[in-house]
Amino acid sequence: MAVTSDTRHERTVGQILLLTAGFLVLVAVSSASVLLVNKARNDNAAVLHTIEVENQINALLLEMRRAESSVRGYLLTVGPDFLNDYEQALAAITPELEKLDRLTTDNPLQAGNVGQLRAAIETRLDQFEHEVGFFKQGDLPSAANLVRDAAAGDTTTRIHDLTDAMREEEDRLFAVRTMNADRSQQLASMVTIAGSALVVLLAGISMFLVRRSARARDEAETQLRENNLNLEATVDARTADLREASEEIQRFAYIVSHDLRAPLVNIMGFTSELEELHNGIFHRIASLTHADAAAGPTPVTAGGTALGLARADKLLSDDFVEALSFIKSSIGKMDRLISAILSLTREGRREFAPVPVEMRALIEGIVSTLAHQAAQAEARIAVGTLPRIVSDRLALEQIFANLIDNAIKYLKPGVPGEIIVRGRTKLGFAIFEIADNGRGIDPKDHQRIFDLFRRAGIQDRPGQGIGLAHVRTLVRRLGGTLSVASELGSGSTFTITLPIRWSVNRNAA
Repeated sequence: MAVTSDTRHERTVGQILLLTAGFLVLVAVSSASVLLVNKARNDNAAVLHTIEVENQINALLLEMRRAESSVRGYLLTVGPDFLNDYEQALAAITPELEKLDRLTTDNPLQAGNVGQLRAAIETRLDQFEHEVGFFKQGDLPSAANLVRDAAAGDTTTRIHDLTDAMREEEDRLFAVRTMNADRSQQLASMVTIAGSALVVLLAGISMFLVRRSARARDEAETQLRENNLNLEATVDARTADLREASEEIQRFAYIVSHDLRAPLVNIMGFTSELEELHNGIFHRIASLTHADAAAGPTPVTAGGTALGLARADKLLSDDFVEALSFIKSSIGKMDRLISAILSLTREGRREFAPVPVEMRALIEGIVSTLAHQAAQAEARIAVGTLPRIVSDRLALEQIFANLIDNAIKYLKPGVPGEIIVRGRTKLGFAIFEIADNGRGIDPKDHQRIFDLFRRAGIQDRPGQGIGLAHVRTLVRRLGGTLSVASELGSGSTFTITLPIRWSVNRNAA
């Protein structure tokens, strides 16, 4: 099954959505669990608070009963132990009441009950104090009357009613708070179970998607291997076809150039003969012109200008010489072009041999051979640090010699030339730059200058438009690239990128 880009995109989006869903589920479960655990803790704390309030009510009643029992025992027996128990109970009642007050401040109803209970307890304690005081003074009748009045009054009943009401309220709160705590624990358990189930479900879906992706990847790898095999076979076939076509083109160019040279040689020969016939023809014309005047033969200069020719004949002679000059100039240009084509075809057939090359030594050698041209152009050539590479030495010499020669050739007149050759390495490639402060190249001509027989800018320097095309061909054969960065009047920088370790097999075609 072929995996298209849309399929891969859909799977990627699905995996991202699945991961996002899993993350959101974990966050939701964790947040809900934390909230529910905190709520359950608060509910349990409320339950414990209710129990603590009930225990405090019981503790207060216990101390009140202890005080009442101790007073009655003391009145009946006059025993000092009962008096001590009374005093201890009396000392404990107020702290217990204050503690109960603090525990019920969160409940307005219970706080009101505690206020009423405080008044009743203070009344009862005041009765206890008077009973004991009368008894200690020996006023037994007054003590007995006070005991009877206290028994007949409703203070003790009031205290018991208030504490019963408070216990009923706490029992109600206990039931509500216990129910809330149970509900919180149940919700926490449900959220944990649901979250765990969702996590397990997402894990199962993830495993399914991973296994499906693994199968798709295996199928894609199998298909890729098959495609690579087919591609290698196709590439080999196309490479062989290209190599054969390239060789055929080179043979064709060689044959055409060779065959063009033969008629060109004939044209050059006949042009030379016409040049030699020029003297004889115009000598004859001069003789015929002066025959009637019994003039002697008109002397003819070595350049073929017949002295004494009539004006019309002289103009004809000059036109003849000029035409021959144009023909000879065109023949020379065509001869140079044919020679360049032959040179290119021979270079295309040459087998490159990679060898270790010390680039700085190679560039310095080229600079030394161009020292005379540089001196005439008042140019200084600086060679920086250059990496050592493995490539074809002769091709490198031709590449850099051509570029440095062009840099010297196209400097600004009257301006001291600065030419810099520098290099660096990056990701297995060596990058060389030849920078100058010359006349520069118009950006619209950056590609034109690499075309065969094409030139850019002012044509005031000798050349056929072959050098940079030849350089680009050599760079490509070495597995590299060639580019230029330049502006008119701002100099040029040619950048060559070559493999640090080039082998013939890399660019066999």
